Amino acid sequence: MSEPQFPPLFQGEPLTGRADPFDRAIALAIAGTDAGTVVYNLHGSQLRASLIFAPEQPLERAMTALPVCGLGLQAALGALAPPEVAVHLEWDGRVRVNGATCGRLRAKASSVLPDAEPDWLVIGLELDMTSPEDNPGSDPTHTYLSEEGCADVTAEALLEAWVRHSLYWINRWLEDGPRPVHDDWRALVPNIGEPVEIDGQAGTFVGVDETFGLLLRQGNDTNLIPLSTRLEV
Repeated sequence: MSEPQFPPLFQGEPLTGRADPFDRAIALAIAGTDAGTVVYNLHGSQLRASLIFAPEQPLERAMTALPVCGLGLQAALGALAPPEVAVHLEWDGRVRVNGATCGRLRAKASSVLPDAEPDWLVIGLELDMTSPEDNPGSDPTHTYLSEEGCADVTAEALLEAWVRHSLYWINRWLEDGPRPVHDDWRALVPNIGEPVEIDGQAGTFVGVDETFGLLLRQGNDTNLIPLSTRLEV
């Protein structure tokens, strides 16, 4: 297997065995490794990769990197997968393919203070490529790319495309502001306008604010759940 190729200013660090790219990326970020490092593990049935960012803005705004990387993944699969494959994004980072959960995006930062500028932010991707089981259709709420017509999509090609398309969306966000990200992201979120339960709070998911905080309507009130509450601690 050849090494994935990344855009300029990105550098890869491959892992083998069961090593977790998310944990490794956090360790590298704490040690001061440059932003743009892509830590990845293409072994096994999952594509696992993490990007290290060095945000120069408060954490709550920097968390836009989570939906931005989701848009990058959707664009990557749109370029590589058959046209009938539908990719949708959940507010909390979960990824759906043809209606079923297929993976997730996750985030961790050096600080959880919304108004503080973090030293680093790590966005991780876990995507189920093939089933480790003999009967992959036993759970209708979960799927694998290989079961959705994507058997020819390799983890290496998808990783390269994810980084490339995420870079495009990062640049667009920084240059044009949040509106283009909002417009494209909202079109990929399947449950806006539907009842949801977040952190024990039930209500109707009516949209997001400028920094992608979830707006939850409860009776006559609309409450905000910041996206930074999805950070792993």
